[in-house]
Amino acid sequence: MKPLSIVARALLFSGASLLMCLCCAWLLFGRSVSPLQTDLLAMLPPTERNAVAEEAVGRLARASGDRMLLLVANADDNAAKDAARELGKALGRDPVFASVIAELPPFDLSQLVTPFLPHRFHLLTASDRALLATPGFDATAVLTRRLNEPFGANAGPSLGDDPFGWLQHWLDRQPWNSGALVPEDDLLTAHRDDGSDVLVIATLAGSSYDDAVQRRALGALEAAERAAVAAHPGTRVLRTGAVFYAAAARAGAERDTHLVGLVSTLGIAALLLFAFRSMRPLLVAFVSTALGVVGAIITTIVVFGQLHLLTLVFGAALLGEAVDYSIQYLCARAHAGTGWQPERGVRQVRPALLLALATSLLGYALLALVPFPALRQMAVFAIAGMAVACASVFWLLPAMLRRPARAPLAEPLVRLALGWQRIASGRRAVLAIAVLAVAALPGWWRLGHDDDVHQLISPPPSLDAQAATIRDVAGFGGGSQFWLVEGTDAEEVLQREEALTARLDRAHIAWTGMTAMLPSRKRQAENVALVCGHGPAHADDANCRDRLRSALGAAGLKPAIAQAYADAYPGTPFTLDDWQATPAYTPFRYLWMDHASIVLPQGNDDVATLRDLANGLPGVSLIDKPAGISALFGHYRAYASLWLGGALLLVGLAFAWRYGARAAWRVLLPPAAGIVFSVAALGYLGEPLTLFHVMALMLVLGVGANYAVFLREGEPHAADRPGAAYAGVLLSAVTALLSFGLLALSTMPALQHFGLTLLLGIGFTALLAPVSASGRTTA
Repeated sequence: MKPLSIVARALLFSGASLLMCLCCAWLLFGRSVSPLQTDLLAMLPPTERNAVAEEAVGRLARASGDRMLLLVANADDNAAKDAARELGKALGRDPVFASVIAELPPFDLSQLVTPFLPHRFHLLTASDRALLATPGFDATAVLTRRLNEPFGANAGPSLGDDPFGWLQHWLDRQPWNSGALVPEDDLLTAHRDDGSDVLVIATLAGSSYDDAVQRRALGALEAAERAAVAAHPGTRVLRTGAVFYAAAARAGAERDTHLVGLVSTLGIAALLLFAFRSMRPLLVAFVSTALGVVGAIITTIVVFGQLHLLTLVFGAALLGEAVDYSIQYLCARAHAGTGWQPERGVRQVRPALLLALATSLLGYALLALVPFPALRQMAVFAIAGMAVACASVFWLLPAMLRRPARAPLAEPLVRLALGWQRIASGRRAVLAIAVLAVAALPGWWRLGHDDDVHQLISPPPSLDAQAATIRDVAGFGGGSQFWLVEGTDAEEVLQREEALTARLDRAHIAWTGMTAMLPSRKRQAENVALVCGHGPAHADDANCRDRLRSALGAAGLKPAIAQAYADAYPGTPFTLDDWQATPAYTPFRYLWMDHASIVLPQGNDDVATLRDLANGLPGVSLIDKPAGISALFGHYRAYASLWLGGALLLVGLAFAWRYGARAAWRVLLPPAAGIVFSVAALGYLGEPLTLFHVMALMLVLGVGANYAVFLREGEPHAADRPGAAYAGVLLSAVTALLSFGLLALSTMPALQHFGLTLLLGIGFTALLAPVSASGRTTA
């Protein structure tokens, strides 16, 4: 079968490229839901071996995921309230919000009391339990003191329904009363020394991580806030919610993408114009690279269903590596002069490009094997992008570069390359590498490690400070640690949680959990017996009613009221069904799971203390998601040296197959030495080693091996112009440094670590590449 002509191949590839571009445009902009993902947590791996624990982490994330919590503050109470009302009305007019709560609807406070009256004898606080259990407890004396106390505005149970105040005490301990906010002028208001704070809650009509929803919601909030501040000077709006963290991550990623993409594009363009002195090579190089990026975006979205902004920033840096393939083809054209033939050029560079592609893909494939969504997505993006960019050299570029080059590579670049090649080749270079390896040892010894999850997730400090203030004022939880309580049924879960919360109360640690709202059946039975004044085994309802009626009458309560209260004894237990049917508990339903519950600490983030409080309690464990991810980072980092060693072995075998065993070590030496020197440099710089540094070393191996291959394969074809082949290698290296190196300036710590390691590794490897051409033998 006759092979396709250059033009036929180019037409086929162009048609496929057009389809890719249309598909990419549809995936990014043609659907109602954007595939761009700004949720950094979505890029993290599951860390809990217990599936229930992982589900609990998800429940907590979803509990406030699509809400804005806004605290409108002003030194003047009326100004704060008016500003909150106006802010709420302005947000409520925008359809991006499903609901906005500023002014409370007409609300009968008895709705917080009436549902509990049938269960009042079953619901006691810890302090009332202790009082009732005190030997010689005198109910008449307690009631007499209560009747003689001055009563304020009673928003709780009436005296007849709760003469001892036990139900009132219970209601005071419910979660909705845990913060400083109180209903005032139909607003949830808190008063502090510096003024008043009013809470406004806005629920989004879509996901916090949807790019379009983010932009509309934040735009509406900014406009409403400006109007409120203009009308009421001195007003401040504190904010928290997933949408703000997602928007901050998006803004940082966009800044990084623009910085890396723009600077690397301009730098690469200037470099190619200098090297080739023509616009055509520049156009060809960017067409090839752009097609690689388009193919990468399509593949990533198809495989993962989304494209994370972290991957997009990494993709902007991929420009510097994907352009290597077209640069080598352009260099072959420049070396050929007037004897240039596109097909011969393809045959000339094909072995080097395929071997270089294989070593690069090996490094990325190792990333893809790590069960870490962030790294896997970046790896798939790179694998697809590199493959498409390389294919474009074989199928598209020959048709675009049919004429000979106008001029050879720029003479200053060739002279510079030749000068360094003479220094960095031969036995002297090998000896110098050995000396430098010895000098690198102290850097290795100084090397520490850091597995903190915040190297990936590092939210703006201002957002964290605002969230902390809102937690203090509103009484909401929000730490990253919680206790998970598990059992075979609901009763066992509640009893186990009561054992935990008893410890928390003794340690004076505030908490939010189920048993503050729903005691176990066992605890409720004990409460009923304590009210009676007997143990559960000796309680008799008729006798207890008589005791209650007698105590109430002796304190001076009207007989009818005393009789009604006594007749209500013992009432009915408060069940899980009752709890789920109570509207006031709707915001807290995320605390209950099937045969499990969540207990949140309030105001204490000392992990060691929180873990100690759960020690020895059956079914109780402290869940610390950040610590779990950090431990996972450490686990992967510890084994990464084995993966890196295995990759070196595989690349060495590939080189031995291509160049022979005696010559393979020379080709492998530059990337291997680049890894050694990069790690030592990190030690000398005081940069602790992270998982992302180690993963970048995988890419140093893949990318660095390309340079040794390019030089060894290209030197025979540029023998008439010494230094020209290495000039092409330096050209590729500088383009990579212009892109990958700029990641060191990223706002994301993980990408900073990637960028710094690649900057060092690629730099060292490119400088050491001449060693690979020394003493060349024909395989």
